[in-house]
Amino acid sequence: MNHPRPKARLSRALGIPLTRKCAKYFERRPFPPGVHGRQRRRTSDYQVRLLEKQRLRHQYDVSETQLRRIFDEAARGSGPTGPTLISLLERRLDAVVHRAGLARTVYQARQLVVHGHFMVDGRKVDRPSYRLRPGQVVEVRAGSRLKPPFQLAAAGAQAGDGPTAPYLSVSLADLRAALVRTPERSEVPVICDEQLVVEFYSR
Repeated sequence: MNHPRPKARLSRALGIPLTRKCAKYFERRPFPPGVHGRQRRRTSDYQVRLLEKQRLRHQYDVSETQLRRIFDEAARGSGPTGPTLISLLERRLDAVVHRAGLARTVYQARQLVVHGHFMVDGRKVDRPSYRLRPGQVVEVRAGSRLKPPFQLAAAGAQAGDGPTAPYLSVSLADLRAALVRTPERSEVPVICDEQLVVEFYSR
């Protein structure tokens, strides 16, 4: 989903860099935007929880409605709500595409999925919210493989600096990734205190 605020300004407002490109801007100006950005402000418990919820929402580029729906599903599950929420978000198709290094950011991943460049188990899927099950395989469609973003991905240019997520099996050369198992919260590199998000929605 498109956000009107530039990613760098949004990163500063949230207190976290949303993309690798934003990180250098954030390091230079690690305070909220605006004339009062450098001032210390008193924050209420509600504001703290709201900020954490917004951080999570923007890191996955989901709408408020989508996040609320996924939270409700996590709350109905048998496990702890917070880690389950993160796991459900991490299994979205756009999140897997990004985490596998097939797209530079989750925002680019969303756009590429919507444009129909990916298949899941051999069938075209153009819904970023499509949730993968363990064992399912994501790959770039044959007709899209020569496009510049995927040539960069195949060369490893879109991959993150660290190791591949342990719940994914990735072959960048083949432009393919598989969800091996359900992600554990400790393995997901999202910056969030999910318990505060649970408290925000449970109030």
